Amino acid sequence: MENTVIKVGGMSCQGCVKNITDVLSSLAGVSSAVVSLDAGEAKLVYDPQQVSREVLLTAIEDAGFDAE
Repeated sequence: MENTVIKVGGMSCQGCVKNITDVLSSLAGVSSAVVSLDAGEAKLVYDPQQVSREVLLTAIEDAGFDAE
């Protein structure tokens, strides 16, 4: 398992946080997704053999938010 922090832009409320958390948690290989509105980031624990960091970034962007 690996840890990563992804900066997330465009969040304005707890609904955004829930949306991103749900999207990331539904991906195979993600064991933990903690999204913070105040910090503007998502802290993830994931299995790099099942999901890549690029897929995580794309999932956030596909949900309508900026990710880096």
